[in-house]
Amino acid sequence: MLAVLLSLGHWQMQRLAWKEALLQRLAASATAPPQPLTNPPEPFTKVQVTGRLDHSREARLGAEVRNGQMGAQLVTPLLRDVLPPLLVLRGWVPTDAAQPVWRPEDAVTLEGYIRPADARAWDSARDNPAARLFYVFEPATIASALGLPGAEAYGLVVLGSPQEIRLPQPATQLPQPGNSHLGYALTWYGLALTLVGVVTSFTWRRWKDAR
Repeated sequence: MLAVLLSLGHWQMQRLAWKEALLQRLAASATAPPQPLTNPPEPFTKVQVTGRLDHSREARLGAEVRNGQMGAQLVTPLLRDVLPPLLVLRGWVPTDAAQPVWRPEDAVTLEGYIRPADARAWDSARDNPAARLFYVFEPATIASALGLPGAEAYGLVVLGSPQEIRLPQPATQLPQPGNSHLGYALTWYGLALTLVGVVTSFTWRRWKDAR
């Protein structure tokens, strides 16, 4: 049991180092100007990319309630000359199809950050490719369902202004993940120390009683 507790504490310290490095990268990216997209890009790098949005192959990702309305992230392929298609998360749109969504027909230049693929968990919701509704961001899976083999293995999350009033509503900042790993590590190490104390006290009393 002591080995298990110490291993869990060590694992959380490793996660702490990973999370701190990620937070530093996010902070640096948030203040940096967007760069031209290069392959392979670093996750969460702010980039600028030009192409034409293929609205005929839109998909939706996840489920999110805003202002009492159910909605999802609108995913649209960006077609680029010579280069592979790129899945673009344009922002949140309501499920209510009656509300108009801005769909530019001309070539556009988008600014955003690189989003890596998600890892599917055992309890992840099941996608519905026929309805173009997905719950895990797996670019290869989504692109295949949209008839776009060979798409990039990452996506672009569009960044926009908080004052944006038209749909879709884009992200306004890079992700801001929490960092509780140090607290978890101290908890596991504290339990390990408590276990040592309990076993030591028990052993001492047994030894004392046996004298």
